[in-house]
Amino acid sequence: MSAETPDATVASAPPQLYREIPRAEWARLASGMAQPLTETEIVQLRGLGDRLDLQEVRDVYLPLSRLLSLYASATKRLGADTSRFLGEPDTTTPFVVGVAGSVAVGKSTIARLLRELMSRWSDTPRVELITTDGFLYPNAELERRGLMDRKGFPESYDTRRLVEFLSDIKSGAEEAHAPFYSHIQYDIVPNARVTVRRPDVVIVEGLNVLQPPPAPHDVAVSDFFDFSIYVDADAGDIASWYVDRFLKLRQGAFSDPSSFFNVFADLTDEQAVETALGYWNSINLPNLEENVLPTRHRANLILRKGRGHSVERVQLRKL
Repeated sequence: MSAETPDATVASAPPQLYREIPRAEWARLASGMAQPLTETEIVQLRGLGDRLDLQEVRDVYLPLSRLLSLYASATKRLGADTSRFLGEPDTTTPFVVGVAGSVAVGKSTIARLLRELMSRWSDTPRVELITTDGFLYPNAELERRGLMDRKGFPESYDTRRLVEFLSDIKSGAEEAHAPFYSHIQYDIVPNARVTVRRPDVVIVEGLNVLQPPPAPHDVAVSDFFDFSIYVDADAGDIASWYVDRFLKLRQGAFSDPSSFFNVFADLTDEQAVETALGYWNSINLPNLEENVLPTRHRANLILRKGRGHSVERVQLRKL
């Protein structure tokens, strides 16, 4: 079952790297923008335990959508100017956004929401969302490598295949293919794949998408990003959200007889909490502290959530 630590010195970046923007000030940056989503659409986008609502979208994600549109337009202009400079045809490539953060911090909901907001832009109707779950090694391979208890750690991913996929995307290939991951089966589905056909925008969401390259001369996944977002919160809060989500899954997805986690469906509340905390403390918290949190300073923008799952402040990288 694949957080920030209480020690604020871990993976801290020099404060001058970021502009610190309180929520109220950030919200004013989208003053006058129309709300493109209905309350029903927002509820459908919301993940288990998330408290996303119209106000959160208006205050936090409309300004972010506006900022991303500025970056996307500037990137497109730069590509066209470079092509003219080289005397080559303009071959505009997709704008790629990375979304990173801990398990249970809400990054999947944010990625889905950004896909909806960005697809409403007049010049980017084709927006694709890819999660890095599809690039996990199959369970059989993880078992062979002794990595099943480290699922979600960097070494459990076929990073080379993910880099090749993003290279295809950025090079303007007619089609790019990603493996398909089933959360019910908790495994890669053989012979199933996700096909992406020349999108305008690609959002890549995952725990480790901001990891540096494994070796100095290797290519990092983040090398393909035009903009990156880290979803941040205190580890204690994320642990609480993780347990709450586990309890809700026990009553929902875990009750499916075909689910890998069906063995947890009949746990008592006390047993379920104990089981969830066991996974959190043995797998997810160490992964956060060792691998995910240290990449926070590599993001262009950090969304800092409070205990209530709402974004309280934004940090925008300036250097």
